[in-house]
Amino acid sequence: MKLKLALLQLLPGGSLEAQYRIGEAACRTAKALGADIALFPEMWSSGYAIPQEEAALEALSVSPESDFIQGFRRLAAELHLAIGITLLETHAPRPLNSMILFDRNGQEALHYSKVHTCAFAEERVLAEGEDFYVADLDIGCATVKVGSMICFDREFPESARILMLKGAEVILAPNACPMELNRLCALRTRAYENMLAVATCNYPSGQPDCNGHSTVFDGVAWLREEPDVRDMCVLEAPEQEGVYIAEVDLDMLRDYRANEVMGRYRHPEKYGVLSKRI
Repeated sequence: MKLKLALLQLLPGGSLEAQYRIGEAACRTAKALGADIALFPEMWSSGYAIPQEEAALEALSVSPESDFIQGFRRLAAELHLAIGITLLETHAPRPLNSMILFDRNGQEALHYSKVHTCAFAEERVLAEGEDFYVADLDIGCATVKVGSMICFDREFPESARILMLKGAEVILAPNACPMELNRLCALRTRAYENMLAVATCNYPSGQPDCNGHSTVFDGVAWLREEPDVRDMCVLEAPEQEGVYIAEVDLDMLRDYRANEVMGRYRHPEKYGVLSKRI
């Protein structure tokens, strides 16, 4: 049983209308390529533009009930394709950096807002998300447990660990930053230590401070019947714009999770300091 992921590594178009047109075309391409899920890069609605002035920021934000978001809901139902659309979300007192995942029937399956905002940079004007969530996503031939973390969330092991503890098999990770060696290693490690797949969609080169290299790590570090370790990276896109497809073998992942030890021998009673600010 295979899960086919489409990473929509796209350049933004400069307006909400252009964002929709570009995004719609990419989703149609993803469907034609057989994808089960199409994932956008971080904050697609604004092309990761974050005005620092309150009125401009509010004007650029969009509501989940907006024509833009509801258009992708309808598109998901039309194409029978799960779509992870990202947005600068209207919210009081400050907007959120969010992803809404619509299932193949156009129903909202997951709504996540970035917990670890980059408060040291432009995202200082945004509100933080409250929690990490996992949803059962019907992909037709199976139901997959899906969670999300967004960009800087990856730098905190707690993000992926919480999602794993809540049952996530796949993490969808919209992104907007240079994907260099250390960040790629962090994503590999999140997949390795939690025995889950991590799919990251970045903006391509041409977007400021971005360089493509969207990735999928499938979370299976070794197989008992094979002598050597596996490369969990089943996709690393180049820098160029495109719709990139990767498959995750769900049967292999589930068998691995049932028989391996990563994350099993925890001692949470000894981790008290993790919940304290220092």
